[in-house]
Amino acid sequence: MTPVPPAPTAAVTVVGLGADGWTGLPDASRTALREAEVLIGGPRQLDLLPPECAGQRVAWPSPLRPAVPGLLAAHTGRRIAVLASGDPMFYGIGRALAEETGALRVLPHPSSVSYAAARLGWPLEDVEVVTLVGRPAARLAAALHDGRRLLVLSADAGTPGEVAALLRGRGFGPSRMRVLEQLGGDRERVTAESTADAWPASQPSGDRLNIVAVECRRAPDALRLGAVPGLPDEAYEHDGQLTKRHIRAATLGVLAPAPGELLWDIGGGSGSIAVEWMRTHPSCRAVTVERDPARAERISRNADRLGVPGLRVVTGAAPAVLAELPPPDAVFIGGGLTAPGLLDACWEALPGGGRLVANTVTLESEALLADAHRRRGGELVRLAVAHAVPVGGFTGWRQAMPVTQWAVRKTPDTSSGADR
Repeated sequence: MTPVPPAPTAAVTVVGLGADGWTGLPDASRTALREAEVLIGGPRQLDLLPPECAGQRVAWPSPLRPAVPGLLAAHTGRRIAVLASGDPMFYGIGRALAEETGALRVLPHPSSVSYAAARLGWPLEDVEVVTLVGRPAARLAAALHDGRRLLVLSADAGTPGEVAALLRGRGFGPSRMRVLEQLGGDRERVTAESTADAWPASQPSGDRLNIVAVECRRAPDALRLGAVPGLPDEAYEHDGQLTKRHIRAATLGVLAPAPGELLWDIGGGSGSIAVEWMRTHPSCRAVTVERDPARAERISRNADRLGVPGLRVVTGAAPAVLAELPPPDAVFIGGGLTAPGLLDACWEALPGGGRLVANTVTLESEALLADAHRRRGGELVRLAVAHAVPVGGFTGWRQAMPVTQWAVRKTPDTSSGADR
């Protein structure tokens, strides 16, 4: 018999529950559920509890996240137990509860990801987990690299078919797939291995509680997309307004994205800077501002195809629309530098420690950057790229238009309390 640890004082206890229900719970979790005055969870989870759990049963409303504060407030002073699937702190309700209350006790259960790795014999530290629960399937595209193993958390029974279609559309049709259902329960099932190419268009209905295991295999003729900035220009749909590959890589290098940071991409063009900023880490965010509606739509398509559908596209002219945006950690200006007040507005929006990078190919904009460099410091460089091309029966260099780049970090002025 597993000893029951003493329960710390907590307003809310979160109990992880597996597909095996009550029988799979340790003593501490059973005790918490028996003693709770209020039991909150999904209808399926509440139905797994025996009559001895006599607390008031409250089903989560939809949408769930906005309802959390009200539900907790409605039962203040009572012992609350919240039911969660598997590990509550792994893509679970535990995060939302932790944000609402500091008095939280968590009793986890093995997650479906842990079960899947055990069934497949995959070391969990070598697996990338992508959730499609409440998220677009397109975000999976950013994780596709030849040889990688993925575990995809499904939204419902239709997710495996969506995953197969996305793999085919992104050049990963040879990838091997399996679906693992009801992991840890009496109705656990693991499908036979197939490929995305061979996955049936009208997949037989499976269980909504499933994980899709993917071993990524890129088709020989598919474009190779690396994990660092500087994707091939062919990866983008564009009308010529594209920061070219080598300049793009250099620009992202000085922008220096870090997890959780927000970029403003002004004059988005094809959206390549914002897209590759977001591809550096799943938590990186970006807003791109583009005044041309056709280009704005094109940016959204590029973001979707390259695995960052969360890119926010604002159709409008800067600096007018900037006041509506959340404060950035970094700003890139790739177009519109001559718009009155744009450079100063972007500078003022940056917090201390924020970075600003601006690129241009015109003399007029170059003069503005030279003046900004004189006033604010930073680094002013000229980037030149030449490509080898046929010259008759020989080979010579064709020079692309040189790009002038100003990069600067805003540092706090400790003497005045202002930023400079």
